[in-house]
Order: sequence, then C-alpha cells, then structure tokens
Amino acid sequence: MNSADVLAALADLLEARKTADPASSYVASLYAGGIEAIVAKIAEEAGETVEAARNESDADLIHETADLWFHCMVALAQRGLRPEAVLAELAGRFGVSGHAEKASRQNKPD
Repeated sequence: MNSADVLAALADLLEARKTADPASSYVASLYAGGIEAIVAKIAEEAGETVEAARNESDADLIHETADLWFHCMVALAQRGLRPEAVLAELAGRFGVSGHAEKASRQNKPD
C-alpha cells in the first residue's frame, strides 16, 4: 500500500471496528469506553511523543507520532469524521501565515 492510501484505509478500518466486539478489538474497546477513553489515550500518546522528541531516537519519535496520529484518528472516526477533512484543513493553510490563520479562527463563531 502506498503512503497516500494509508490514512483512507485506516479510516475505513476504524469505521468497521465500530461494530466489532470490544473484547476482541482494541479500537472497539476504545469506542465502548466513550470519548473519555479515547482522549485519555490521546493525552498519553501526546506525552510519549513529547518525551520522544526531547530525549529519544528518531525511530522512537516516529513510533510515538504514529501512535498519537492513530488515536487522533479514532477520535475523528468516533465523530464520523474522516482524515481527508484534516488534510483539507491543512491544505487550506498553505500560503497563510500561522499567526494570521490562528487569528482567523479566534474570530469565527463556533
């Protein structure tokens, strides 16, 4: 599988796991635990990613980043969102100053 297809394939798999048995599927067990279980894993993986960035090897940083992205994708899937929405958001930021982009979000209604 080429890298361009990985996010879409993973999103499909995460969607399929919504109906899996939580006893036999890690992702289904996260869904069964609700958003608090999912965000707890995101927080854990974010901390491990920070630690890897500070003190560990490049391979460790890549591994921890993959774990973080995976759990963020579980949160997206839990809400019925696809990674393509995140990619579209990132694409829309090209050519826009980071400061300007952040300021524009502060002026948008929720």
